Amino acid sequence: EGNDPGDSAKITYRELLHKVCQFANVLRSQGVKKGDRVSIYLPMILELVIAMLACARIGALHSIVFAGFSAESLCERILDCGCSLLIT
Repeated sequence: EGNDPGDSAKITYRELLHKVCQFANVLRSQGVKKGDRVSIYLPMILELVIAMLACARIGALHSIVFAGFSAESLCERILDCGCSLLIT
């Protein structure tokens, strides 16, 4: 379920696994490898969960930044954790 009461989606485990594997391959193609840090700047949507699980699947560390933060706050968090990729 999303932030709005009418905002919801259903997905099977099989569909989720397929999407996570696809996104893990995208991360690998961008040069992300085990031990790298990735920041995720997304609202409460299905793609947030997919991105988190894809990072875990390839062994990358992920840091979720609340989507309501300003650009300056996001920049500080990116610099502090030394992330190699930002997912928005």
